[in-house]
Amino acid sequence: MATLNEARRIVVKIGSALLVETGSGNLRRDWLDALALDVAWLKGLGKDVALVSSGSIALGRGVLRLPGDKLALEQSQAAAAVGQIRLARAYEEALAPHGLTTAQVLVTLEDSADRRRYLNVRATMAQLLRLGVVPIVNENDTIATDEIRYGDNDRLAAQMAVTLGADQLILLSDVDGFYSANPRLDPDARHYPVIDRITPALEAQAGDAGTGLSKGGMRTKLMAGRMATAAGCHMAITEGSRARPLSALYGGARATWFTAHDDPQLARKRWIAAMKPRGAVVVDAGAARALEQGKSLLPAGVTAVSGEFGRGDPVAIEDMSGHNLGQGLARYTAAEAQAIKGHRSDEIEGLLGYPGRAALVHRDDMAL
Repeated sequence: MATLNEARRIVVKIGSALLVETGSGNLRRDWLDALALDVAWLKGLGKDVALVSSGSIALGRGVLRLPGDKLALEQSQAAAAVGQIRLARAYEEALAPHGLTTAQVLVTLEDSADRRRYLNVRATMAQLLRLGVVPIVNENDTIATDEIRYGDNDRLAAQMAVTLGADQLILLSDVDGFYSANPRLDPDARHYPVIDRITPALEAQAGDAGTGLSKGGMRTKLMAGRMATAAGCHMAITEGSRARPLSALYGGARATWFTAHDDPQLARKRWIAAMKPRGAVVVDAGAARALEQGKSLLPAGVTAVSGEFGRGDPVAIEDMSGHNLGQGLARYTAAEAQAIKGHRSDEIEGLLGYPGRAALVHRDDMAL
């Protein structure tokens, strides 16, 4: 069974019902301050931490005094616009006393479906984590309509875990794991401490959301588990309403762990290797040696470019004898790659007229 102390990069999902008081719409500041202690403690252990947080609509509807029942789309978006700034400020105020910098990252389903946007999100999030920042991720409810919505932050959190190559995803819930039935209604409901495979039988046991503020129920958590574990990321569902829920989980608090059977980086590289390349780049001997040492492919080492590919498309990487070395996701279009091949990274802005990324194919987006 996975444990939190084994994790290197952790994504934590926080639901509205944990963060915002039902009825009043007020922030549960004492709970958030206790969570901040947990985040600071995990950062002190050398772990990367990203938070996927609901709460903007719940906070905003309280400020705007909108009705407690279902809101129209435009009301939800107005509430999100008002609540989002309060949510970001609350996290900043909770984490700053621990010397932690926060960043707000707003995304939609479209950002994951479009490979170029996905790479932008991945690159930005990776840079934030390298700088020691704690990203606070939420769905961009102010602009998202039904066709570009995740609809719940369980699946958004799983997508963020996949995007970041996280090895653990923690869903803080109003229950302490997955049960065979709703434990509030059925005293004989069985708790699952470990789930190695999500089966149709388990899906049939999943219920609905437990509170009026939560959009996701156990069914969405199973969907998140399927997505995360397929990418090599373990996932836990645990009771989040207690103070310091992450340190409680670290200490062995009751939870359900969904086990992954791959390393997240290995799973990602297998996914890249299975793609059909849209083009090819030829590299010189020095670049080939650098790739063998685990380095990124820089434009200076590229001698030729072929095919028609866009940014984020898979390209084959070949040596000057025509041998295939592997493939990766291009950070430039074919035309841009043609213009910068053979040149140093500090020359890119002069050649393209705008600053670009140092690598043509980053090592994290490469399968050799």
